[in-house]
Amino acid sequence: MLYIQAVFIDRDGTLGGSDKVIYPGDFKLFAGVKESIKLLKTNNILVYSFTNQPGIAKGEAALGQFEEELKYFGLDKAYICPHSHEESCTCRKPSPGMLKRAAFENNLELNRCAVIGDRWTDMLAADEAGCIKILVKTGSGQEAYDKYINKQYYGRWGEIQPDFIASDLNEAIHWLMEKEGIK
Repeated sequence: MLYIQAVFIDRDGTLGGSDKVIYPGDFKLFAGVKESIKLLKTNNILVYSFTNQPGIAKGEAALGQFEEELKYFGLDKAYICPHSHEESCTCRKPSPGMLKRAAFENNLELNRCAVIGDRWTDMLAADEAGCIKILVKTGSGQEAYDKYINKQYYGRWGEIQPDFIASDLNEAIHWLMEKEGIK
């Protein structure tokens, strides 16, 4: 039996795109990502998005557009915070709200889930929820990695240690598969 139940993947800078928000229709996956997602699903691991999209609150895009796009990319379900920074919601990363909601809705044990992202907010949410934390160096990941290595995070943020640091999503997923004993 596999240990990992689900993988939560950040969208912008992790699945594709860049460190800037690119709205559905213009967003492109990084090379090999579709195959890596398929590898997880072939091994009965659920694949969810886990993304802050404040452009929804600003009326720049619709929640449904993001959900359709992420399903098209092969993800099982989209967990999206549509709120702006100022709204102080409980779902916006670095809060673990989206992870906890997914755990409740899908009967998941969060300590058997992994989060893959390019920002320290992804790592903090994962840590708060008890998930495996994987930082990728795509998108904003190199900057987050440099701040981590140079001990530029303080307080609670400075206590976080990723379980693995990957060059990209494909390497992150292959590391998880090896950890699961799948080659």
